[in-house]
Formats: sequence, C-alpha cells, structure tokens
Amino acid sequence: MHLISVNVGRAEAVDYTDAEGGVTGHGKRPVPGPVRVFAPGPRATGLGSGLEGDAVCDRRHHGGDHQAVYAYAREDLDHWEAELGRELPGGIFGENFTTSGIDLNDARLGDRWRVGPDLLLEVASARIPCRTFQGVLGESAWVRRFTQAARPGAYLRVVEEGSVSPGDAIEVVHRADHEVTVEFWFRAFTTERALLPRTLAAGPAMEPQGHETVRRYVEKYGTGAGAK
Repeated sequence: MHLISVNVGRAEAVDYTDAEGGVTGHGKRPVPGPVRVFAPGPRATGLGSGLEGDAVCDRRHHGGDHQAVYAYAREDLDHWEAELGRELPGGIFGENFTTSGIDLNDARLGDRWRVGPDLLLEVASARIPCRTFQGVLGESAWVRRFTQAARPGAYLRVVEEGSVSPGDAIEVVHRADHEVTVEFWFRAFTTERALLPRTLAAGPAMEPQGHETVRRYVEKYGTGAGAK
C-alpha cells in the first residue's frame, strides 16, 4: 500500500463552478514532494486544504479539518478508465493522494493510516460529487453516474502532521470496530437515506455536520426505515 502521486491544484477561472469568483482548485497535478500536510483549521476561516500549495476555492462545501486530504485509489481510476474509454491521470478527480493497494471505499470512519514516516491521518467521510467535478471531467450526467457507482474515495483529517512524497508507504495502524465504511456512509448520505441512523455507530469519527444531518433525519423519520 503506497502513494502513487501527491497532487495539488492552483486556483483557476472556469465557467462551470458555483464557487465565489468562478474559480476552482479541482484540477490537481502531481508534484514531486516532499509536501507538508497539516490540519488546515475550520472550513470557513482556515486554510482550506491540508496540503501546502493546494487551493480550495469553494469553502461552502470543501476543505477544513474534516476534509483536509482527499484520497482516491488508482484501482478505482482504472475502473473509470474502462467505463469512460479515456485516460484518467492521477489528480483528475481532484484527489490529493492517488493510492495503490488499499481499498478506500472499504475503509471505516475512524481508521487511522500512517503515511510515510511522520503523517498520521484518520478516515473522516466520503466525497460527494458536485457540478464542478462534472465540469472538470466534461462527462454528461457525471454526478448521477458517480453517485450510483458508490466508489467515492475518502476524505481524511490530520491527526499528526508530516511531509509526504510519491512512493511513501501507507500503513493501517488502527481499524475501527463498526460497520460504517466510506461506501456505507456515502450511500447513506446520497441514495439510501434510510441507512443514516446506522452511521451514528461511527461516533466522533463522523464530522459534526454529518451528525446534524442524522439528527434531523431521526427527528423526522425515527430510527427505522425512513425516506428513500
């Protein structure tokens, strides 16, 4: 299990984003490293990305401590290459880390990874696709297609900061004891809302915004089968 690439993006003006100023940092490119990775602070007032030199432009929906790093597996990119019939280089999904050898969608919220010698990360949630993502790829109905496939990749928070480079090893140093994988969380918050109460099993590993979404759901529907 290792990093294939470490990817950062600069703010670019585009015509397909709702971000303030019409700019996005989604178009990530591999860099040689080492790249410092740190906890960026709150979404609205912090630094946005957890990677030095990386831009997060839409602070309403992206960035902050609970989305400090976005990781996507080369194996899942290969799946989409076959589906779309086109080359998908590392970083094109907006991921900071392109990984190999680890099933990100099976990772559980609260799992901890040692990346390289110093960096310690914790799995926090899954990526929800947006219009900017669809615009970057230029694929029609991409948000729906990505959502239905449930291969979202993982957002991670920084527990101990450090520097990383392509080729660094990834070691799972803690495996959480519950059922809330990245895929499970993604389905609960997108296509299978009746699963939402079960995501509470992740405890404090789930970000406060997620807890609030579940609270409102349970208040309306209870803890049994609710809205589809």
